[in-house]
Amino acid sequence: MTFFFQEGTRIVQPVLLGKIISYLEYYDPSDSAAFREALAYAAGLSACVLTWAFLHHLYFYHIQRVGMRLRVAVCHMIYRKALRLSNLAMREASTGQIVNLLSNDVNRFDQVTMFLHFLWVGPLQTVVVTALLWMEVGISCLAGMAVLILLLLLQSCIGKSFSSRRSKTAAYTDDRIRSVSEVITGIRTVKMYTWEKSFADLIARLRRKEISKILTSSYLRGLNLASFFALSKIMIFVTFFANALLGNVITASQVFVVVTLFEALRLTGTLHLPMAVEKVSEAVVSIQRVKNFLLLEETSQHNPQLPSDGETIVQLQDFTAFWDKASGIPTLQGLSFTVRPGELLAVVGPVGAGKSSLLSAVLGELPQSQGEVTVRGRIAYVPQQPWLFPGTVRSNILFGKKYEKDRYEKVLKACALEELLEAGDQTVVGDRGTPLSAGQKARISLARAVYQDADIYLLDDPLSAVDAGVSRHLFEQCIRQALHEKITILVTHQLQYLKDASQILILKDGKIMKKGTFAEFPKPGVDFEDILLKTNEEAEPSRVPDSPTLRGQPSESSVQPQESPRPSLEDAAPEDQDTETIQVTLSLESRSEGKVDFKAYKDYFTAGAHWNIIILLILVNIAAQVSYVLQDWWLSSWANEQSTLYATAHGKGKEILVPDPGWYFTPYSVLTAGTVLFGISRSLLMFYILVNSSQTLHKQMLESVLRAPVLFFDRHPTGRILNRFSKDTGHMDDLLPQIIQDFVQTFLLVMGVVGIMVVVIPWTAILLIPLGIIFFVLRRYFLETSRDVKRLECATRSPVFSHLASSLQGRWTIRAFKAQQRFQELFDTHQDLHSEAWFLFLTTSRWFALCLDAVCAIFVIVVAFASLFLAETLNVGQVGLVLSLALTFTVMVPRCVRQSAEAETMMISVERVTEYLDLEKEAPWEYKHRPPPSWPQQGDIDFSNVSFRYSSDGPLVLKDLIPLIDLRKKVGIVGRTGAGKSSLVSALFRLSRPKGEIWIDGIWTATIGLHDLRKKMTVVPQEPVLFIGTMRKNLDPFNEHTDEELWNALEECHPSRDSSEVCGWIWRPHNFLPVILVPEGMSAVILYTLTLHSSTCEAFILLNRDSYFIFSDVKHCTSHISFKFVSLSTLKFWKRKVRRAVNYQI
Repeated sequence: MTFFFQEGTRIVQPVLLGKIISYLEYYDPSDSAAFREALAYAAGLSACVLTWAFLHHLYFYHIQRVGMRLRVAVCHMIYRKALRLSNLAMREASTGQIVNLLSNDVNRFDQVTMFLHFLWVGPLQTVVVTALLWMEVGISCLAGMAVLILLLLLQSCIGKSFSSRRSKTAAYTDDRIRSVSEVITGIRTVKMYTWEKSFADLIARLRRKEISKILTSSYLRGLNLASFFALSKIMIFVTFFANALLGNVITASQVFVVVTLFEALRLTGTLHLPMAVEKVSEAVVSIQRVKNFLLLEETSQHNPQLPSDGETIVQLQDFTAFWDKASGIPTLQGLSFTVRPGELLAVVGPVGAGKSSLLSAVLGELPQSQGEVTVRGRIAYVPQQPWLFPGTVRSNILFGKKYEKDRYEKVLKACALEELLEAGDQTVVGDRGTPLSAGQKARISLARAVYQDADIYLLDDPLSAVDAGVSRHLFEQCIRQALHEKITILVTHQLQYLKDASQILILKDGKIMKKGTFAEFPKPGVDFEDILLKTNEEAEPSRVPDSPTLRGQPSESSVQPQESPRPSLEDAAPEDQDTETIQVTLSLESRSEGKVDFKAYKDYFTAGAHWNIIILLILVNIAAQVSYVLQDWWLSSWANEQSTLYATAHGKGKEILVPDPGWYFTPYSVLTAGTVLFGISRSLLMFYILVNSSQTLHKQMLESVLRAPVLFFDRHPTGRILNRFSKDTGHMDDLLPQIIQDFVQTFLLVMGVVGIMVVVIPWTAILLIPLGIIFFVLRRYFLETSRDVKRLECATRSPVFSHLASSLQGRWTIRAFKAQQRFQELFDTHQDLHSEAWFLFLTTSRWFALCLDAVCAIFVIVVAFASLFLAETLNVGQVGLVLSLALTFTVMVPRCVRQSAEAETMMISVERVTEYLDLEKEAPWEYKHRPPPSWPQQGDIDFSNVSFRYSSDGPLVLKDLIPLIDLRKKVGIVGRTGAGKSSLVSALFRLSRPKGEIWIDGIWTATIGLHDLRKKMTVVPQEPVLFIGTMRKNLDPFNEHTDEELWNALEECHPSRDSSEVCGWIWRPHNFLPVILVPEGMSAVILYTLTLHSSTCEAFILLNRDSYFIFSDVKHCTSHISFKFVSLSTLKFWKRKVRRAVNYQI
């Protein structure tokens, strides 16, 4: 209803204006009744202007709140769904896509609600205006309305095309953000393998595809804005030309009523209605994308509840399951076992046997195909790849549980965490917090599980990430003692602990090869490595599926446990222990203050085009505005002539000779054509420059980020960096060009209006000067607040993305601990903080707009009444032109000032992007003087007093190293967790600048480029990274090797071509290399396991065959068999190379 009255007052204004001009047209100083009537019309006009100003912003304030609420609600649903996504669903929904949904797609709800009602108001207003025009000029008005209808039909077609373009653009944006996210997450691997240039080229190709769609959409938006600029002039020209052809003579009041009615229709018909079609079309695509995401498959988790008798149990009966049913090969097949309280079930087997998948089945992550799964009790889960959320060590351990000092200290002692870090348990870790070793992360993850005091503990090989001493401590103090009364299922490659297990389960290809207690195996002191080797050898001779193997052993439902000597942890927390809010530490990023620097504007515009093009754009803008202003001036002269003719013909009652209409319409048509052509040209040129600017700045930002040292990524959360590549880049692509074009267009229109008003009636300058001062003061006052509010809004957006990215990485842990609701509340808290900043920006913007419109309304009131009191000194053409322009003034000036303020606040996105253009850079990738291609030939490495720290203000992690590694030596580096083994690798690769000198074959590594150094060394990192895509993409990301070379490398990394490292892995099929390998996040851990990650990295190294081969603790994620085989393969290929293994397992 508010919206209806608002638009109604807008339509009434031209009618009242016509009455005032009619009074001036037949001005009679002695007619006081007519004067009072004119004053009443002026008062009515004043009331309409004031009412419109108030209702307009009241409507937009409430409708923007509706849009904000819709956006927040959809974000809530997206995050809730993300925590429920199944493993297979994550193949279709990457982190990049979800970030794009939260950053760009949901914004369509903010935009579409603002313009939605114009879909019905636009046609209704068109009908009303047509009726009023008919009353003024008769049938000739249909000519002008025909132009509007034709344009609306064209714009409707254009609006619908936004749907398909938005859909394609969103798909390219998903791919781009996903690739950027992968690079940021695996930045250490990218830098050590010197993939920066290749990934920059890959992302640049995706960006070019994205920009091609964005540029086409921008051109269509440019046509819409050009029609807003020129359409009313075309309709006025066509209407008056048709009127002249019909031989009609009209009054000045009719001329300006027609002009004002078309101006009133222009805002709705040529701007808001096309915008509504565009935004609705884009919103439909976004809604469909959100709908498709919300309909993805969810995990079918158990909801384990303790029965009334309190008995806890884990039981699988003839369990079979598939990760991918399309492959036809089961991940787990025919598994049957039972575990009861006080039992320790040890699960062992070769790589890819299905050990982690077994835990997934208990968690409910792996859906069953047949059989039964019975889980009774609360579960605690320790993943193979430890996950820490952003927060302190204490908050990661408590994980929402109430802090109890005694129990907490006992857990720290059991998990060897008493002296973990200098800052103690208040050290901030997770998502770019303090860097921790894999062993430190594993102990925190284990402590989190122990502190939960759950009934069932699923431990996915937590001992392999720590050194031998810590491993023994964890097994004795934590697993055997603290978890004595619990159900414990331990996946491990540490075979020395099997004698302490209540049950032992040996898996092979997803089937149970052997099962029983330690005493039930063939002989005392049996070597389990021999058993595993034997099962491999027995599987090798025949590849016929019916070959007899040990898998045919009968599966008992349960093996009676031995009496275990594991004592319990005293003072355990009660079962109904209270929970509290999880304390997540996500500090707000630093932000600039004050107004946006001129350098940001300069960088933005010059990034898109050369200065010559920018000068051409300025000239085209001037030409468009000159033709627009001359058209108004010419129309005023013609109206005066028409008024004189009408007064002569009707006043004296005799025929007169009417001048040739062509004398007026020929220049008028030329000016109209110029307005249209120049208006379209400047819009297209402006969008071309600004979209190119966005592409250039994105490219420069990506290059700057890739050249930044690793320390930058340690200090900046992934979500904070992605915020600039998603939301800020989206603003530069879509909103900012449109706002700047709108501002330039309305600014020139205002300058033209002001110029005409001052020339026609000079005394209006007395009003315009203080008006300009008021606008300037209001704008300055508003911008001092809005800039900082906008910066705050941008800063509060980053924690939303960071929390999302962190939650996706740890979603299995979150689900296992039933912490979805707590993390949902954390997400809502971050979103509420962002909504507070957004709502503050919304209210300040509406306040500013209301003030501007109120001031403009007062200006119209003064002009209207002053025109009546000064009627004797003015002619009707002057008054009609000034009053019609004053009504236009009430719309254009506030819009101009608002858009200028909005442009400056949106320039904060450019400012945030340009901040990343000047990041601290690591050493150059290549120097002018490069090492010879044959370097290094000998392979000797000399450390000369090398000290290393990750940051200039951080502690030394390596101190005065002076070892000498002779040529062709294989060197093992051992040490306890946190001793600096991985830091030595970082120093060798110069991930941070070491103090001292490292010489390789007589060349000081600091004197050569980073790529020249890193290309000569290859590393299997401690935490291997795989990128979403095919096996070929991960082995040969940039197509440098043949299929035969890839297959040979793969076979060298696996015991036999017949052994299946992953369920469904069939050697040598033609379709193997291209198939999808890894979905995103923790699914990779289960489907392909960390072992396969390392194997893939090793295969990559075999392809490159560099001079230096560095293992960074690969044994911690491989079985004994795989590690032995890897050792054989490396010895085979590196007999004449230097090989360094960083390990603590001997």
